Amino acid sequence: MYQESSNAVIKHLVNILRDTNTKPHEFRSYIEQIAKLLVCEAFNTHETFSKTITTWQGPLNTTFIDEKKLVFIPILRAGEPMLNGVFEIFKHAQSGFLAMKRDETTAKSHLFYEKLPDLKGKIVVLLDPMVATGGSLSDGIDVVKQHEPKEIITLNIIGSSHGVQRVNDLHSDIHMYIAQIDEKLNENNYICPGLGDAGDRAFNTL
Repeated sequence: MYQESSNAVIKHLVNILRDTNTKPHEFRSYIEQIAKLLVCEAFNTHETFSKTITTWQGPLNTTFIDEKKLVFIPILRAGEPMLNGVFEIFKHAQSGFLAMKRDETTAKSHLFYEKLPDLKGKIVVLLDPMVATGGSLSDGIDVVKQHEPKEIITLNIIGSSHGVQRVNDLHSDIHMYIAQIDEKLNENNYICPGLGDAGDRAFNTL
């Protein structure tokens, strides 16, 4: 299942990312801000637990999201700034890392690094800003599923309609929260209009 954001603030930030005048340090910062907003959308109605805290007027029984069950996994390198953003909200969550490299000739992804904590019974959130063909994200989901998590969520910034639908078709059991869906891929399988190569723009390796 996928859900495109209707949040005007998120759309505003995405359009700043699209602008080629946005500098690398600004680009990283805006990715972090979008990730914070997306994670709030993803967990807006998520299950909570009750806990009594001490307020300035005494005890209060209230609700929290169990951060110890959350594992955020960026798909490197473009997903790294998103991790910084979600950690601003859920400071006690865990993280793991997957590194994928896209073959520019075939547009297929190859996993070359994996570092994951115990995911069994956890809520895993994959962070991948760009969903072009959907190959990297789908492969990342396949890796995570081998570790028997309770739930898989993805946070994405821009995807092509083709890539988003492909992930949804292959993994209809996951929840995908995406800031913007663009219609086309060009002949090189880049999203149009998109925002270019997110990793290169974030880390100034153009």
